[in-house]
Amino acid sequence: MRFAAIADVHGNHLALEAVLSDIRAQGISDIVDLGDMVSGPLDARPTIDTLMALDAVHLLGNHDRYLIDRPHEKMGSWERLTYTQLEPRHLDWLRTLPANSIYRDEVFLCHATPQDDETYWLETVLPGGEVCMSSLEAIEARAAGVPQSLILCAHTHTARAVRLRDGRLIVNPGSVGSPGYRAGKPHPHVVEAGSPDARYAILERIDGGWDVTFRHIPYDHAAMAALARQHGQAELASALATGWIR
Repeated sequence: MRFAAIADVHGNHLALEAVLSDIRAQGISDIVDLGDMVSGPLDARPTIDTLMALDAVHLLGNHDRYLIDRPHEKMGSWERLTYTQLEPRHLDWLRTLPANSIYRDEVFLCHATPQDDETYWLETVLPGGEVCMSSLEAIEARAAGVPQSLILCAHTHTARAVRLRDGRLIVNPGSVGSPGYRAGKPHPHVVEAGSPDARYAILERIDGGWDVTFRHIPYDHAAMAALARQHGQAELASALATGWIR
């Protein structure tokens, strides 16, 4: 078994196109998408049209859910703009997507954790705003009851692989389209990838274990940074241009 995992596209269709092109160049046809596909002050319509046409397993991320579970006036700034770019058929498609899924009986898929779509799993935010790796005990506690040998998550935009003491592997492929963001919960903090590349992961079953390859793909990030700036999102523009929020 060999497949690609993508996540956190956030309306960045140029990053998505670059990643899909690289996936094809690697000879991979199977893709899982861990959610947060379109919400962002970028270009939602071509992004979701590309994803809807893709033969892939898709999950509903928390930002996707915000587009369908509340009125427009109660949405955050990213969702309010995204909502105006979408058609009813796009929203109807989002409503069909699950929060969690099991891929080919061997891989558990979730957006953030198996329990909910907003909690950080492999990372922890300290009261001072520092983002660090979660403890092994905390990670394992959230993996309780998941029997699959490979578990995929997303949400924090941070590419990481964690091996549990029982041999299970948890992988976050990183973000296709948003290499940095600022958040307020559970404490104010920023997440920065350190480069503007689009990220995804390749997973392969070899000799009973899992091989993980993280891919960082260059693309025309300056064009997407300019679009974020045009939409009044200076911090996102900085992240898209450099991988840092400044």
